[in-house]
Amino acid sequence: CNCFMLYWLLFVVSPLSSWFDTLSSFCTNVSPLIEKVSDHKDFKKLLRTRTNVLVLYTKSGAHLKLLSDVAQAVKGQGTIAWLNCGDSEGRKLCKKVKVDPSSKTNGVESMVAFLKDPAGAPLWEENSEAKDVVHIESEKDFRKLLKREERPILMMLYAPCESPLSVLAGMNVHPAEFDGLKQEFSVKGYPTFCYFEKGKFLHHYENYGATSKDITDWLKNPQPPQPKTPEVPWSESGSVVFHLTDESFDTFLEEHPSALVMFYAPWCGHCKKMKPEYDEAAEILNREPDSPGVLAAVDATIHKSIGERFKISGFPTVKYFEKGEEKYTLPQLRSKDKIIEWLQNPQAPPPPEKSWDEMPSSVSHLGAEDFREFLKKKKHALVMFYAPWCPHCKNAVPHFTTAAELFKEDRKIAYAAVDCTKGQNHELCKQEGVEGYPTFNYYNYGKFSEKYNGERGEAGFTGFMRNLRGRDQEKVGKRKEEL
Repeated sequence: CNCFMLYWLLFVVSPLSSWFDTLSSFCTNVSPLIEKVSDHKDFKKLLRTRTNVLVLYTKSGAHLKLLSDVAQAVKGQGTIAWLNCGDSEGRKLCKKVKVDPSSKTNGVESMVAFLKDPAGAPLWEENSEAKDVVHIESEKDFRKLLKREERPILMMLYAPCESPLSVLAGMNVHPAEFDGLKQEFSVKGYPTFCYFEKGKFLHHYENYGATSKDITDWLKNPQPPQPKTPEVPWSESGSVVFHLTDESFDTFLEEHPSALVMFYAPWCGHCKKMKPEYDEAAEILNREPDSPGVLAAVDATIHKSIGERFKISGFPTVKYFEKGEEKYTLPQLRSKDKIIEWLQNPQAPPPPEKSWDEMPSSVSHLGAEDFREFLKKKKHALVMFYAPWCPHCKNAVPHFTTAAELFKEDRKIAYAAVDCTKGQNHELCKQEGVEGYPTFNYYNYGKFSEKYNGERGEAGFTGFMRNLRGRDQEKVGKRKEEL
């Protein structure tokens, strides 16, 4: 009402179109996270100084609530700009950049997903090929569907990723708000398929590599998963590998002066992958009378005293013993050919690669003892929590290191890293909400601000920091103007 009264007075001396432009501008509450532009120079500057910019062109402020929600969701990862093609200044710029402000606007999740991964696949619920899938957005909708739907339901509980399957219903349960549902229906990985009849959960569907035809055929006669056949222990599978125990280990090594021993765990994926290669090599080495050495194995989950004696901390671990004495640990021996070749001429393995924190770089490597004190002094700090064995971490390291190098002269900015496998760091990582590797957290003067979920390349890491620094510079500029 006050807004209308103020501009009723202006109407007396202003043209009609100008009056509505001014009223719209005055009355629309624009979030401080949205960059409102109308001048061509300012627009070019915005595109030049920011990375990952999404611009909404409209003829009114009707979509500003939507835009504010998107801006909040991508804060620190992207920039949201608004160009009002309905006012006189904005109209000129819209005409100059040749846009149609009447085009359809997508929803919050769609825009957030696009900004976090511009080259990625569209959200599943927006994929035209999945139009027959019922997409559930809340637990309330989920319960409603179970109550009202008479037909059987196959529900796919998933985390956002590209999926070729067409099922009756799908629900993104990755957010923490659905932890109760995940526990209720035993969701331990993605995707998880749950089968319901008349609102009652009956069982899971476990054919994860299924095509749409497989699912359709299964739904004609939905049967619960069949009990899995227990895996035959390696030592009972007819393998020619010598399987050692706590009792037989030392005696065996006394009798075999040259032996490779593989310490393994039955559940270990890398061990399962290596077993066929090890078996094939043993077929040659353990049968030949003039063999340069023999192959043996120890299940370290059963024969724990042997594992503790040789400090086995990961699987598989391959060690070479000469005349009963441990001589080398050989992480490079994984294939049949390499095993046979190495035993014919045993050599010390190449020195292990330097760990990331031992290599010179502009990344600050922190531990539980100095983590908080260091971050308190930095206005903007992006911290990578990692494990040295993690493949995704290894892929991110060179890009993160390059980004740190680019900002090394700015004392207010830091790129830091924490090895969560070291000492007390494990507890620190738990406190900082680390549930998987790598995890990236942004801190402002030591206070956690948000998780970084952007692109894990150099452009993503540097763009994130440039956005923050750009905002700092704009604030300084505004203060100078006010003075």
